[in-house]
Amino acid sequence: MQPTHIVSLILGYFSVLIFISFLTGKSDSNLAFFKANNKAPWYLVAFGMIGATLSGVTFISVPGWVESQSLGYMQMVLGYVVGYAVIGLVLLPLYYRLNLTSIYTYLDNRFGRQAYKTGASFFLLSRVVGASFRLFLVANVLQLILFDTLGVPFWVTVVITILLIWAYTFRGGIQTIIWTDTLQTLFMLIAVGVCIYSISEQLHIENIFDYIATNKHAKMFFFNDIKAANYFWKQFFAGAFIAIVMTGLDQDMMQKNLSCKSLKDAQKNMFWFTIILVIVKFSFLALGILLTDYALTNGIDAHKDNLFPALVMSGNFGMVVSIFFLLGLIAAAYSSADSALTSLTTSFSIDILEIDKNQSAENQIAIRKKVHILFSLVLIAAILTFKYFIADTSVIAKIFQFAGYTYGPLLGLYAFGLFTKLKVKDKAIPFIALLAPVLTYFINFYSIQYFKFDFGFFVLVINGFLTFIGLLLFTQSDKNRMKAS
Repeated sequence: MQPTHIVSLILGYFSVLIFISFLTGKSDSNLAFFKANNKAPWYLVAFGMIGATLSGVTFISVPGWVESQSLGYMQMVLGYVVGYAVIGLVLLPLYYRLNLTSIYTYLDNRFGRQAYKTGASFFLLSRVVGASFRLFLVANVLQLILFDTLGVPFWVTVVITILLIWAYTFRGGIQTIIWTDTLQTLFMLIAVGVCIYSISEQLHIENIFDYIATNKHAKMFFFNDIKAANYFWKQFFAGAFIAIVMTGLDQDMMQKNLSCKSLKDAQKNMFWFTIILVIVKFSFLALGILLTDYALTNGIDAHKDNLFPALVMSGNFGMVVSIFFLLGLIAAAYSSADSALTSLTTSFSIDILEIDKNQSAENQIAIRKKVHILFSLVLIAAILTFKYFIADTSVIAKIFQFAGYTYGPLLGLYAFGLFTKLKVKDKAIPFIALLAPVLTYFINFYSIQYFKFDFGFFVLVINGFLTFIGLLLFTQSDKNRMKAS
């Protein structure tokens, strides 16, 4: 593709998104920005959440995983199903009963102010890093295929990327994102389908299902080595807990669910979202098999995160595939990044600044807009920082590794709050939440060093467990609690 074609495609794409934001963002209220006036259709939320869950990282990294991990990622996806069931049956009823705008308000009600601020802070840290990783990947691809050719430096690419997100989210927030995510998810799924079809044609595959089932990379379950990071039960349970924390305890994903008209609609959303997500995840792995085989057959040296973009942009599959690849990549990236920016704005405004408690309606809107700009700048700074620290492992692995350490304290806090009635010394909670990830890191490090046992993504569970134990150690009776107050 010529640079002019790519620029035209990007401009046309974002023109559509900005037009949608104009139609949906006419109401500048905080209720519309934070909760879409509680009128979002559940089926649009479910479909749009697919794109927000997958992101540009999944679009690029999951196909690249197949060469080394085969279909092992499905072990974690099956765990997701259990995690999403917990969200639909346990967490959503809680959030709707308390009528929450920020889900971390629950921690204030259950434990106290320190727990509330701690939970929100861990989310803000996790989401800034996660969103920055995702956007870094896409900005890198756009730099490689377009902006390097035009002589545009990387930092300009990043600034343009964030400004485009800000342009269609600054007024409507979640009310706009529900509609733009639906469109972006559609583009992404069409892109995957077109790529699978085109590569199948190139490889002269008659029956795609037989080809995938009998492929040397078709192994899905790994029970042989309990010490390995891809051991089935470690991946399965890690997947369940990752789904709980990265969706159910994540303001970004739950903000969409809380925009539905009722709890019943939100639960229907989670049910259908789960089914579609499993199918889509497997489709990405099937695409990875095709890409890996095509690269091997044609002697192309491309691996991991470089596999998909290198093959598609080589021109071997024609202009149509290149166009849909770019559309899918941009859609997958921005469908997660736009909601991340909105949720960061929501959490910081409600949880940290508490504008709903101490500001007039007019001031709330003004402060919210300033926070929105602030986090746009934070994402730019984070992406430019990560450019110099990204190693050669797949980006998706880094996100999950980081999530295991930052979401672990949230898992422990919510588990303790939901499954016990014990009171905890509120002032001790920030220290427990900081200490648990540090201990988890050293446990995993020395486990690998001395026992060759890699916890892998299961560090999330270890982290949550240590937080839970720490909370137990600092429980107090109601009598002591009254004296302390």
